Amino acid sequence: MATTDWQSDLRARGYRLTPQRQLVLEAVDKLEHSTPDDILAEVRRTAGSVNISTVYRTLELLEELGLVSHAHLGHGAPTYHLADRHHHMHLVCRDCTNVIEADLSVAEPFTATLRERFGFDTDMKHFAIFGRCGNCASKEPDDAS
Repeated sequence: MATTDWQSDLRARGYRLTPQRQLVLEAVDKLEHSTPDDILAEVRRTAGSVNISTVYRTLELLEELGLVSHAHLGHGAPTYHLADRHHHMHLVCRDCTNVIEADLSVAEPFTATLRERFGFDTDMKHFAIFGRCGNCASKEPDDAS
């Protein structure tokens, strides 16, 4: 997403693209699935005076405005990505922690079953499935596990 798009998106919602918001958006765009700490480290490469509370406040606002989205991909902090990218599920490898994005159409039979049987409408934007990626699954299991 270009800076001018972020400017117009924010302006249309009554906000302006401050330097901090631009830095956070650029970091989220570059890093894709990143924690607030990762985003802070990336922002500090450009502007050393930004602190973690600024990053959290900015992410919260950008999420409220629909510019970023988050998912919980483990026990740690949520990870953020740009919301304008297609919605997807996250497949998280427990061994190497690699995150694979899967199109939501893969889960359509599952979500249809949830709707039919339980009347439950899923929010797949925040959905993560944990397991082992193909690379890790093809390796011999570790004796310690």
